[in-house]
Amino acid sequence: MHFKVATFNVNSIRSRLQILMEWLEKQSPDVVCLQETKVVDKEFPGLVFESAGYRAAWFGQKAWNGVAILSKHPLEEVSRGLQAGGPADDARLIRASCCGVAIVNAYVPQGRAPSDPQFSYKMAWMKALRRLLSAEYSPKQRLLLCGDLNHAPESIDVYDPERLRGHVCYHPDINTVFRRLLAWGLTDLFRKHCPEPRQYSFYDYRIPRTFEPGMGWRLDHILVTGPLAECSTDCYIDLEPRLKLKPSDHTPVVAEFELDSK
Repeated sequence: MHFKVATFNVNSIRSRLQILMEWLEKQSPDVVCLQETKVVDKEFPGLVFESAGYRAAWFGQKAWNGVAILSKHPLEEVSRGLQAGGPADDARLIRASCCGVAIVNAYVPQGRAPSDPQFSYKMAWMKALRRLLSAEYSPKQRLLLCGDLNHAPESIDVYDPERLRGHVCYHPDINTVFRRLLAWGLTDLFRKHCPEPRQYSFYDYRIPRTFEPGMGWRLDHILVTGPLAECSTDCYIDLEPRLKLKPSDHTPVVAEFELDSK
């Protein structure tokens, strides 16, 4: 079975709905994980996605955050939020299973500044995510953790690593926590398939619509366990939605797999 998954920070589901619907029609992914939907649950456009052939599960709040999973296939074991014992939990995480794949969709806090309490919140949130993986999943199962993780792990993941070093999205302390996530048993799927530099999923709005593709950050990730890494066939960044009129500042990351009947 060919299985196509994408992650996309839409930066307001209502503002980017047309861009998203056009992209879904063209690319036809099996599953899409959305972040920054910025809408309360009762106003999420679930019927719009249903008319396009997608089931939806969502977790939202007014004006900020918000995550959702769209799927052409039944979504099972839907769960919202981090488990008890973690930091204060905004609408930042939703989980489900689909076609034998466990899906964890996360919108990690940005952090604001290293001196800001939000930076400590970001650290605590990522540590809680790591505990969640250990408590409820196994590296031996097919698991996919994706989303806007608000972290560029390597120097090739930012356009100016020397100047940006120490930024909350390119910070050694956050990288330590990120590496612990990987050490649990996850592969950075994009880097498995694309080792080349200057590949970014986020472009600041201050860069014009006809942006310079070399001035971005790779903040959006698809991380997978070994059983999924082994059957992956591709992982890439699709820049087309970022070139649309009034786009999100992020653009989709897409992964493709050939799943057996296991």
